[in-house]
Amino acid sequence: MFFNTKKSTMVTAANALTGRNNPITISGIHSVHGHEMRSPLPSRIEQCVFALGCFWGAERKFWGLDGVYSTAVAYAGGYTPNPTYEEVCSGSTGHTEVVLVNYDPDEISYLKLLKVFWESHNPTQGMRQGNDIGTQYRSSIFTTNEQQLSQAISSAQTFQVNLDKKGIGNITTEIKPLAQLYFAEEYHQQYLDKNPNGYCGLSGCNVTLEL
Repeated sequence: MFFNTKKSTMVTAANALTGRNNPITISGIHSVHGHEMRSPLPSRIEQCVFALGCFWGAERKFWGLDGVYSTAVAYAGGYTPNPTYEEVCSGSTGHTEVVLVNYDPDEISYLKLLKVFWESHNPTQGMRQGNDIGTQYRSSIFTTNEQQLSQAISSAQTFQVNLDKKGIGNITTEIKPLAQLYFAEEYHQQYLDKNPNGYCGLSGCNVTLEL
């Protein structure tokens, strides 16, 4: 992954790269589950989006959970339409690396997914995650409905109390409705399934979120 201390300031919409009209072409089939990653999905499936650092390791945190239909890595939260990985890593798109989680709410709750999110990374580091530095590594929750938004905000408040008990710091995670999501290149999809010894820099705070 890219390490660049000069990429930790958010670009403005006026200065962001212009991008392109056509989306990146991917197979759309999850290499672990064999399910479709893109809409349309079965009617029972709901979607949520998390950013918790390098999306290679972040995606693996979710695809093995019972009730998760499929996952995908993508870019969100910025301005540039259909960006490439290199453009996102330049810090000139405003996007962060995200995981799209397609899940069956009858089998796994959104709260359980939030628990995995909070406990799997350090949400107090601003524009970085460990040694991965840049706006594309910032912690974010992008919601797809009002209930998710409410639960995400409430979970952040609860997790902050637990962080305070250990003197770790203040949460910098952005929480807001999802505006647009752009799928990442095929070679990034389920990267650690295809490359089991690949890089993963995620590390939590040893703080739990009680449901």
